[in-house]
Parts: sequence; C-alpha cells; structure tokens
Amino acid sequence: MNILKILDSLTDDALYTKSLSRNENLSQLSSFGKRTAAAAIPLGLGAFLSGNAKAETKKVETEESLAFKKDALTDALQLALVLEYLEDEYYAKGLAATTLTMPAADRIVFQQIAKHEKAHVAFLKAAITSLGATPGAKPTFDFTVNGAFSPMTDYQQFLILAQAFEDTGVRAYKGQAGNVMGNKAILQAALQIHSVEARHASQVRRMRMNKGWIELNNGGSMPAATDPVYAGEQVTVQAGFNTATAFGAEAGSASFDEILTGAQATAIATLFID
Repeated sequence: MNILKILDSLTDDALYTKSLSRNENLSQLSSFGKRTAAAAIPLGLGAFLSGNAKAETKKVETEESLAFKKDALTDALQLALVLEYLEDEYYAKGLAATTLTMPAADRIVFQQIAKHEKAHVAFLKAAITSLGATPGAKPTFDFTVNGAFSPMTDYQQFLILAQAFEDTGVRAYKGQAGNVMGNKAILQAALQIHSVEARHASQVRRMRMNKGWIELNNGGSMPAATDPVYAGEQVTVQAGFNTATAFGAEAGSASFDEILTGAQATAIATLFID
C-alpha cells in the first residue's frame, strides 16, 4: 500500500493547498463571514465567530462573549501555527541537511509530509488574518535543545523528534477542538489537519518499528525527555466506560488519544524555541 497515496487522500487540498490560491482560500472563508454579518454580529468581530449557530442566539450574545469566542478561536489558531511552524522548519531543515543520512525511501515520505506542513502554515496564517488578527511570527527554533539532541546529524534522533512533534500535534489539535467548534469552517479545516497529522504520526511511528498508535503513556523507545508528549495517554475511562475491561489497559488506552491542553502543548514547543 502506497503511504504517499494514503497521505494525499487524507489531505483536503481543495481547502488549504495548491488547488486554491491564498486569495481563493480567503474568499471561501470570507463567504462564511458574510453570513455572520447578515445575522447582525457587531462589525469588526470577525468572520468566524458563530458558525451555524441560530441567528436568534447570535442576537442575544454580548460583545464581550463574542470577543471571548474570538480570542479563544484566534488563540487556538495561533498555537496551531506555532506547532506547524516547528514541524515545517524541522522537515525543511532535515531534508536540506547534508550532514543527515536519510534513506531514500524515507526521504520521499518526509518530502510529502513537509509539503503538508507547509500547506498547514499557509492555511493557518490566512485564517488568522481573515479574523482580523496578525499571525504570530515564526520563532527561532533550536532543535538541539541546547545540545541535548543532534537530529540533523543522527537519523534515529531525527525520527524520534519527528514522532514526538507529530504525536504532540495530534493531541494538541484535539485539545483545541472546543475552542474552534463555534466556527464550522474553521472546525472542518482543523479536523482535516488533525486527521492528516494523525496519519503522519502513525507513519513515523511505524518507520521507528513502533505500532501506529500509542498504548498507555508509552511513546515506544522514546527518551525520557519526551515524556510530556505522552503524559495522560494512559486513560482508559471514556464517557464513564472503562475501555480496558474487554481487552486490557493497553488496548483500552489505545482506543482514544487524550488531549494536550494549550499550556501543555506550548510547554513542549517552547523547549525547541531559542
């Protein structure tokens, strides 16, 4: 089975990649804003606040509550942008590094993943701009964490950090779903990106001879420095049902990815910001 075809099939390029130009993306998203404007949302509160909420509900919302929603939404997108900046630069540097020996077959996979991460950055910047906010500038990253890692010379370390970044992204996107669910267009795109990130994570995990999913809080031959990425994944109780009862704790925990809060995801990303 061709992993590149799988990754491509899971990427809605029509929404946030080459099939639409940046202006076309904005036009598509702006059309959503026109509908919210028609529902008498105060001018300047952005195009992405209320999704398909009933007009009556919108009319009774205060400017303060709408501003809060906007802040939650833009904050979620800004966090996602930092994570995508990190992944985009990581793969770009890895693919360009003459000091890194990357197997040819793996290089093709990472070229495809890198294309997706670049598209995610472009989409998030366009979405944030359309909300009337300014996309955060790309941080200066230090993927060595002050010399603790050497991913641009050691391919196994490159894979380890790639897995950590992808697993972080999956949990972080899930954690921000509540902050973007009020805007249908953004929620759809965020879930699509989340799905793509999950496939990236699964593929990288398999390239490291791991299972494609996380069991308990065990990242799979990962250094202790990556423990925060997997903290809390051992939960087996979902909606009051213990998923471990039928097949054990490992299978039960693997049934669901637990969220990372914004603070947890930020703390992980901050380790790599100079």
